[in-house]
Amino acid sequence: MISALSLFALSTMAQATYAVEPVPFTAVHLNDKFWAPKIETNRKVSIPFAFEKCEETGRVDLFERAAKALRGEPLENKKAPGYPFDDTDVYKVLEGAAYSLSVHPDPKLEAYLDTLITKIAAAQEPDGYLYTTRTIDPQNPHPWAGKERWILEQHDSHELYNLGHLYEAAVAHYRATGKKTLLNVATKSADLLVATFGPGKRKIWPGHEITEMGLVKLSQATGKKKYLDLAKFLLDCRGGAGEYWQAHKPVIEQTEAVGHAVRASYLYSGMADVAALTGDKAYVKAIDTIWNDVVGSKLYITGGIGATGAGEAFGKPYELPNMSAYCETCAAIGNDYWNQRLFQLHGDAKYIDVFERTLYNGLLSGVSLDGKGFFYPNPLESNGQHGRSPWFGVACCPGNITRFMPSLSGYFYGKRGNQIWVNLFATSKAEIPLNSGQKVTVEQTTNYPWQGDIKFVINPQKTGKFTMHFRIPGWARNEVVPSDLYSYVDKVSETPTLRVNSQPVAIRLDKGYVVVDRTWKKGDAVEMSLPMPIRRIASNEKVAANRGRVSLQRGPIVYCAEWTDNPGIQVRNFILPNNANLTSTFEPGLLNGVTVIKGSAQTAQKLEDGRMDVKDHAFTAIPYYAWANRGRGQMIVWIPNSVESARLVATPTIASTAKVKTSGGNGPTAINDGEMPRSVYEESTFFHWWPKKGTTEWVEYEFAKEAEVSSASVYWFDDTGRGECRTPESWQLFYRDGNEWKPVENPSSYGVDKDKLNKVTFKSVKTIGLRLEVKQKPNWASGIYEWSVN
Repeated sequence: MISALSLFALSTMAQATYAVEPVPFTAVHLNDKFWAPKIETNRKVSIPFAFEKCEETGRVDLFERAAKALRGEPLENKKAPGYPFDDTDVYKVLEGAAYSLSVHPDPKLEAYLDTLITKIAAAQEPDGYLYTTRTIDPQNPHPWAGKERWILEQHDSHELYNLGHLYEAAVAHYRATGKKTLLNVATKSADLLVATFGPGKRKIWPGHEITEMGLVKLSQATGKKKYLDLAKFLLDCRGGAGEYWQAHKPVIEQTEAVGHAVRASYLYSGMADVAALTGDKAYVKAIDTIWNDVVGSKLYITGGIGATGAGEAFGKPYELPNMSAYCETCAAIGNDYWNQRLFQLHGDAKYIDVFERTLYNGLLSGVSLDGKGFFYPNPLESNGQHGRSPWFGVACCPGNITRFMPSLSGYFYGKRGNQIWVNLFATSKAEIPLNSGQKVTVEQTTNYPWQGDIKFVINPQKTGKFTMHFRIPGWARNEVVPSDLYSYVDKVSETPTLRVNSQPVAIRLDKGYVVVDRTWKKGDAVEMSLPMPIRRIASNEKVAANRGRVSLQRGPIVYCAEWTDNPGIQVRNFILPNNANLTSTFEPGLLNGVTVIKGSAQTAQKLEDGRMDVKDHAFTAIPYYAWANRGRGQMIVWIPNSVESARLVATPTIASTAKVKTSGGNGPTAINDGEMPRSVYEESTFFHWWPKKGTTEWVEYEFAKEAEVSSASVYWFDDTGRGECRTPESWQLFYRDGNEWKPVENPSSYGVDKDKLNKVTFKSVKTIGLRLEVKQKPNWASGIYEWSVN
């Protein structure tokens, strides 16, 4: 009964609205070697681990304390949560647990959810308001909350954002169990919103979107149109505020992806939902235009979105830095939500191409192989400063992973009338009801993504005519993404093939699909072959960060070079010539089983006489999603393909071999690692004193032995437009004389220019160490890319 309820409920919205309906995840059963183990790890490890963290960090206690306050019981602890959106971490993990229950009954887990829901319900105020920080202490809630309900919603309160995740969790729990315990909490809350906001009432728009998506799901689960109407009202209220919130213009007038990337992807997904339900073509035109902007100039090769940590936001067109790439895990998930909805609106494989790229790369990289380590940003280059974390103060990403993974199989197929779309590939069995009244079972057998041979066995209940759409991925037909943002460097002669019962079918594409319209009978076999050569990819020349570089891809998998597979080599110094031979091999004992790319690469060092010393090295690349599972170290996705674009191996100097001491700060190894930007477009590692501002700080070098020095150069770190570091107000050099630090004599000017080396000369002195003293500007921090000494 519960299974039937889930199937009906999950398909209700799509049947009523979208041109193509998703086949629900409860009807698609994965038993492959790639995704099925990961989903099981999410069920057995990530979900319990996330609940444990929610308990440990006091997130569950928020609901218990709010309930005590409502009962009039004395509260010893009235402390506000770390963030007013901490409630959502509980909702998101609960949603993931509910999805897991839908396909894997677990009485113990279900009992825990019952207890948790009881606590949530007890924290709801009599009129339906649910926001723990205000209920715990109405006079002193979190500073972001405001003194009254809703007054800071369009900025930082996250009252509506919290409810959006509550609604998503409530619908998931209802569909999984048939219980209305959480659904009743959600509808009581939504009824309060309907009574408060709407035409002729109060205007508002969510500062952090997802409320719109949640209201649409709630509308479909309950059949109450008023929730859909409210979702559209919230969307139509936007305008007249900042780009950060996507509120700078009415939604139908927006043409570019701007501001906070997670919020944006949730907004565009909500617009797609409302457009499908209401037939609003202006919404569709807007999100189509915005999608072209993203895919044409703001999409990472990994499918990540959000270039900058300043505002966790989209950058300018073609602004795609690698080491500082933000690419938040939540944004990858939001990007897939959005692309799935666009596929359902248009039935075009180009959206699934972006979905798949994101899924296998920028999304999957967000969780460790053991299910207990997470990335918040997913950079495309690292000097060892990036590592996975078991939890975060802002813990949105772990919770989002737990809710996405169990529902993954729901993205494999689509259907409309008597048509079936095959979008993703994994050994699996799907049961798909058609409008003709019969059910079609589709069985896939494949070793995707490591191999491109896929066999489908089609078993209709009875012989009959219907249409199958088989997706030919863009990567298999020489299209990296549906734009000119990326292109293949090399050309290949192998092409995809399709056979039905051993008979070849011409590869004629309709919106990226081979359409097979025939009378099908039980046991009909379709064999698809997608060649998987190793491909080199180049960026559009407008992407300054990637000029003179290539990335590697095989099938849907993007690769990176990581420190541990290339011992003795700084992988960020690699050069991968276009003519270097590369091979692929599957290694079952590595990183839970992966196909690696091996070959020969080079490094280069400039000698004192000006000649270039180029050396050959063995080269290994692994799937990007699997990096940082063996500790911190260097990693690179975009690899220079010539000496001219390479990062040269640094020649040892008295500075690079010195011991570094600082007055505090972050990343001291960057100060003498021999790296500095060669242009404003190239990233290097850096040291900074942030969040200290306006203070006097210092850095010291202790040389390996006494040395005679007469000059020093500093390349200041300045992140104007992105952060709070600026070149300093002033600086000074001291040398060690015994146990004393003395100012160097006869110094030239101490420069504080941005984007260049600032050299100071002084009277030659023999010393065992130098000290650089920095006075930071008032209200600003400072930092250093490199400090060299001669």
